[in-house]
Amino acid sequence: MENSLANGGEPQTLKIEKGRPQDMSGRLAKEQRVYALLGGLGIAYERVDHEPLMTIEACAGVDALLGVNICKNLFLCNAQRTQFYLLLMPGEKKFRTAVLSRQIGSARLSFADEGHMLAFLDITPGSVSVMGLMNDREHRVRLLIDRDVLQTPRFACHPCINTSSLCMDTRDLIEKVLPAMGVGYTVVDL
Repeated sequence: MENSLANGGEPQTLKIEKGRPQDMSGRLAKEQRVYALLGGLGIAYERVDHEPLMTIEACAGVDALLGVNICKNLFLCNAQRTQFYLLLMPGEKKFRTAVLSRQIGSARLSFADEGHMLAFLDITPGSVSVMGLMNDREHRVRLLIDRDVLQTPRFACHPCINTSSLCMDTRDLIEKVLPAMGVGYTVVDL
């Protein structure tokens, strides 16, 4: 299946591929680690390579091609910058800090800085992904998942870089990927 994406320039033809790229040259180590993890777990997934997509809105063409919306991934912290969170939520939902703060028992939440994002998850703004938790070997980031994400049969995210998007069964994410990374999660209702 093919689709086109206009991201501020010439339209780009997008194509769904199965699994990891055949040619890994030019792929960042963190992206290659994602493919190695998924391959090692025997997880079937689809992949679309594309221009950098910095926002949920920019992902619309990829979403349409994959038939699922890429999840909004927010890297957050408390006011003291002592607790860090990765929130997965549907892209169309509005993020309300007070609602989430009450549910997780944390004082005021804000977006965490790029330095912590890189240090903990080995990702940069625009590429935030649950797959980055594989790089958090000390488990400094707590995963929060909106209940609506868990109720969708398919899950889409970036492989730690915003020039590709992956789509897999949500069940595989929850039952195979997160346990393999040693990551638990807290369900929230936003």
